[in-house]
Amino acid sequence: MTREQVILTERRDSILVITINRPDVRNAFDFETADAMSRAIDELDGDDELRVGIVTGAGGHFSAGMDLKAFEHGDVPYVERRGVFGIINGPPETPLIAAVEGGALAGGLELMLACDMVVASSEAEFGIPEVRRGLLAASGALLDLPRLMPLPIATELALTGTPIAAARAAELGLINAVTPPGSALDGALELAETIAANAPLAVAASKRILKETWGWTESERWQEQGRIAGPVLTSEDAREGARSFLERRDPVWRGR
Repeated sequence: MTREQVILTERRDSILVITINRPDVRNAFDFETADAMSRAIDELDGDDELRVGIVTGAGGHFSAGMDLKAFEHGDVPYVERRGVFGIINGPPETPLIAAVEGGALAGGLELMLACDMVVASSEAEFGIPEVRRGLLAASGALLDLPRLMPLPIATELALTGTPIAAARAAELGLINAVTPPGSALDGALELAETIAANAPLAVAASKRILKETWGWTESERWQEQGRIAGPVLTSEDAREGARSFLERRDPVWRGR
């Protein structure tokens, strides 16, 4: 495959669908795939007309994570600036949804955790089996899972390597929605369309506050939130939102 083929991008109005296209290895990542993913994320963040991104996998699988065969030959799926898989250490500022069919396992789960929301098929499964191969989930899962679910459950996933089903993942709050088999992308597109209809400055600032609040002390919280929220509250779009409400019409967002 060429570099352009291992990651496919498709624009659907203001939504960019990014598809990992290595179904023969369950969409595992080598350097070439990570590099292509990095460029796809750059495209998402670099175009103001793109409001939401979706990451999915071809062939009924999300991703098995790192391509171990490539890794054995010294091929590491790490790209400067965006890091592991071309996304995990430098996720986009634009909202990103994972549409999961099949397995989100090992690094595939960590790729999913780099997204902001998850829509998954009822047949999907989630896990970090690295300990079964003498490895550990050092690309984000061990850092993020304890913030997203009870610590004993995160510990069970990490130490047993046993995956959980979509219904259990939804119960734990790890994923947003469960769809019938084969329709995770449709569900993600529906969610993306709802987000894309909202004011872009407000969406971007809301995501930033939600992400950054973990690093703020109690005394910093309101000041830091105000720093990010202030320009949005005084923006042209904020005035348009109020005006359109009073005039009982759909708003026309300018992103300024």
